[in-house]
Amino acid sequence: MPFTLLQTEGAAQQRAALRSDAALAKRFKAVSKCLRLLAADPRHPGLNTHKYTSLTGANGEGVFEAYAETNTACAYRVFWHYGPSKREITVIAITPHP
Repeated sequence: MPFTLLQTEGAAQQRAALRSDAALAKRFKAVSKCLRLLAADPRHPGLNTHKYTSLTGANGEGVFEAYAETNTACAYRVFWHYGPSKREITVIAITPHP
């Protein structure tokens, strides 16, 4: 059973910035695929999902990191947590890996 994806305002702005920049079209495509896989199965092997210990959600939720790209300089990552309701995932950031 798929999850419903929600986005924080920051994540929505980050995704919109990727969408609007033609030079980042490949990255936007990778992030879009990552979000589709995340909605279908957050444990999909291609996402390399793991708990991110340096962050917590607004209400203390555990935050996870999913890979949108691998083996790429400044590869994009999607940070998210479960909730606020069952079968929902909140995307909190879409950002390049430092």
